[in-house]
Amino acid sequence: MGSKNISSNLISDHDPQTLWQKDKDHHLHPWQHFDSFKEEGALLIAEGDGCYVYDTNGKRYLDAMGGLWCNNIGMGRNEMAEAIAEQVRRMSYTSPFVDMGNLPAAELAYKLAQLAPGSLEHVLFTGGGSTAIDTAFRLIQFYQSCRGKENKKHILSRKGAYHGSTYASMSIGGKEDDRVSEFNYISDIIHHLSCPDFYHAPEYMSESDFLEFLLKELEEKILKLGPENVAAFFAEPIMGAGGVIVPPDNYQKRTWEICKKNDVLYVSDEVVTAFGRLGSWFASEEIFEIVPDIITTAKGLSSGYLPIGATIFSEEIWNVISAPNPERYFSSGFTYSGHPVCAAAALKNIEIIEQEKILEHVKEVGPYFEKQLHTLRDLPIVGDVRGSHFMMCVEFVADKESKTHFPEEVYIGKRISNHADELGLMVRPIGHLNVMSPPLIMTREQVDFTVLTLRKSIEAAMVELQKENL
Repeated sequence: MGSKNISSNLISDHDPQTLWQKDKDHHLHPWQHFDSFKEEGALLIAEGDGCYVYDTNGKRYLDAMGGLWCNNIGMGRNEMAEAIAEQVRRMSYTSPFVDMGNLPAAELAYKLAQLAPGSLEHVLFTGGGSTAIDTAFRLIQFYQSCRGKENKKHILSRKGAYHGSTYASMSIGGKEDDRVSEFNYISDIIHHLSCPDFYHAPEYMSESDFLEFLLKELEEKILKLGPENVAAFFAEPIMGAGGVIVPPDNYQKRTWEICKKNDVLYVSDEVVTAFGRLGSWFASEEIFEIVPDIITTAKGLSSGYLPIGATIFSEEIWNVISAPNPERYFSSGFTYSGHPVCAAAALKNIEIIEQEKILEHVKEVGPYFEKQLHTLRDLPIVGDVRGSHFMMCVEFVADKESKTHFPEEVYIGKRISNHADELGLMVRPIGHLNVMSPPLIMTREQVDFTVLTLRKSIEAAMVELQKENL
């Protein structure tokens, strides 16, 4: 894959081994597995350029992870650096609280109101996706109380869903693997329905049968709890970290209709899907034909250049919470809500997506990426290939007919991603999955490299499994 002369000031005075040791000794990483980290430490990335990243030894990788679902416009953009630097020079920070604000945040709020569907014209800025979900949770509680429905507090979500890692957002999420026993979770008012994963649905069910099962389960749960007690339903249009689960056709619209009928708010978690990953600004209306009450977003909002998220909500919610009441105020928000430098980065990012017609590029190259990845289905351990556009996943199985997974200790997803690393490709291992969310500027040639390299990596892992009688 070639190498690059690393020029970053970060490592100019230290060799790669010294940096690796510092990180291993002092940095607690998100989702760190202690035993393996003590031995292996972390792969430190030093630089990025477009779709590529370089480690501290100068090795180049095609980043098919897109950072963490977020490097939408690619890395190293001079215009982004200039916009950020210009805002730092002009004003690096001012308080967003109560009756103060700043110009970039005001412009960004207006821009999001233009891009978001329906009457979603109001925004509270956060530092990322987890806090956007947390804010939605608090906003919902506030809204229901403001309309005199103090008992309407229960939240519905799905098993396998990922909504973040704050106390509230992790509780709303339904990924069992993330629910370690050492933490506590909100359990009295948060409920989880079945994962809309048709690949693992009972064999006797057709896709339409499975859809009807999911819809019946949702409505029955609302009726069991009582519509007067159910506040909101949280749903990713396509589930991301839970395995890139694409629900059955029409699932989003039918669940939205059930929520509307029962006075339940619909929260569309577009932290991953917004800002182009599926070829649209927001997937909710353009792709899935729904206008939710709340949209949460982050990641692609700034393409990962600076941390920023947003909770975007409807005029209907705004009218209730802002109704005349001299004693009412919204006691939620963050020091860095609408941070001027982060907002400036988001505005420039949106401008680049517009000017370079990146959404159109995703609509053109995304289906090609899907088609090429599906060619991996001929491999004996590839059970499923799923996703949409630049949000894809390959699921590995020990037996295709029964869809049985390898034992956890085989670390099949990690085995394959390790081989991919060696060949200059980064994919994200999640248990028995390899997930891909590449920069939205990825070319057809880079798609071909990704699929060919992943094939080689799967084949290399299969050779290992045979040698180990697995």
